[in-house]
Amino acid sequence: MHIHEYLQLVYHNEQQLAKAFSKVARLHQNEPEIYYMCLMLAMWSIEHARDVQPFKKKYTWPESSTTSTEWLNPTISDDPQNGELNLLHDLHGLWLQTKEIEICWSVLLQAAKTIRDEELETACTSMAKETKRQSDWLISRVKKAAPQILVVTD
Repeated sequence: MHIHEYLQLVYHNEQQLAKAFSKVARLHQNEPEIYYMCLMLAMWSIEHARDVQPFKKKYTWPESSTTSTEWLNPTISDDPQNGELNLLHDLHGLWLQTKEIEICWSVLLQAAKTIRDEELETACTSMAKETKRQSDWLISRVKKAAPQILVVTD
């Protein structure tokens, strides 16, 4: 069974997403909606990482190989210049990270159904819904910000 590898991957990805949301909140704290939503969405990812822990323990096998948890990790800019353009880039990067996690939850959900682990199935369904909400909020902010940032000149 290789469920452990995907549980480890989603665990790592959720931790990285929480850090990225927190960083974006800090970098763009002059925009209250971005600041507070990113902090809230970071908490969701922290909770997801915590909630996946029991399943990681349950599905650890002695012969499990350790797979790389490296993945697409778009950078969040530290440069205060081009603030609005950096915001758009940061939102775009966060959105990509949520999509990576969404596919992890889908894979794990299918595995949970196959092995008839109702507890894992429920957890995957719940966390996938929250990850989709993260993704939906990000894409709505990108759509709202892009015309203003990319087309309107200073």
